[in-house]
Amino acid sequence: MNVPSTAELTPEPHEPHWVSRSAFQIIVFALTFTNVAMIAALYHNNYWLAVPLALIASHFMHGLLIGFHEASHGMLRQNRTFNNFDGVLIGILSFMSFTLYRASHQTHHMHLATEKDEELWPFTDTKSPRWVRVFAAFLELNAGLFFTPYLFMRSFFRKDSPIRAKKVRRRIWNELLLMVLFWTTVVSVVAWFGLWKYLIWMHFIPGFIAGNLQSWRKYIEHVGMEGHTATSATRSIVTDTWGGRLLAFTLLHEPFHGLHHRHMGLPHAELPPLAPTLVPKEQGETPPFRSYRHALKDLLVKLRDPRVGAHWQTQSSNGRPPFEHSS
Repeated sequence: MNVPSTAELTPEPHEPHWVSRSAFQIIVFALTFTNVAMIAALYHNNYWLAVPLALIASHFMHGLLIGFHEASHGMLRQNRTFNNFDGVLIGILSFMSFTLYRASHQTHHMHLATEKDEELWPFTDTKSPRWVRVFAAFLELNAGLFFTPYLFMRSFFRKDSPIRAKKVRRRIWNELLLMVLFWTTVVSVVAWFGLWKYLIWMHFIPGFIAGNLQSWRKYIEHVGMEGHTATSATRSIVTDTWGGRLLAFTLLHEPFHGLHHRHMGLPHAELPPLAPTLVPKEQGETPPFRSYRHALKDLLVKLRDPRVGAHWQTQSSNGRPPFEHSS
């Protein structure tokens, strides 16, 4: 288990700019305005405008998915009720139980890049054949909207599920039922009024793209990494360009991913000033990348045999090749 030290969890206090702290609310408003424009485009059957609007909406939806992650840590809203409400709502819209995600996500932080890390299965499982891991990567990177719920459902339904508390499991079942009722109602209303093009263009298309963006970002953050610590099991993106800072802002500073694992009790707006602490101090730690493009190049090399965790290296003595390193 990788438990950060007390010093790591209590860095020097500082007050981030209010704009940085309001990133989630700004993303919500931006997505709302994009959807209003989408309604107008669809009403006039202007699909040349609908296509770029769907791409823009997918980026903001990706930001909402990161907000879902922030809510699972209780850091999206100061008010716990509002925090959980937002988490449940975003979860329903993305076919995910908020409580299930929160319970399973705890294993990702408690057992980062080990075989008990539920989010990085099957890449942490040394018994998993290469073809299974490659196939799982193909599905997740190309159909993340559906594979991600499957990944967490697997964690919930399997016999040796780490989610055992009866109260938590009952809440998960209630959220799954609420999800079925919600989508049954939505599909019924859409079918009754013939609003299929609005549902497809305003939710399914950008949502499908956002799910894939979420998967690619997750893979950039972890897949192919060889350690079990916050700086050896993650790729972080630290850039000083305005475009890079804007991207990090709209992704709720998730590119500073190593810092999130090191200081998981801090709201996202407080991570950027801590970027200098990502400089490697020990062998095996990963320095931050200058951009997602550089981190993606490192990931693509590792996708030929996707694995996560230092425990894989012991398999080389059993006929498995060690991790390949990119230049």
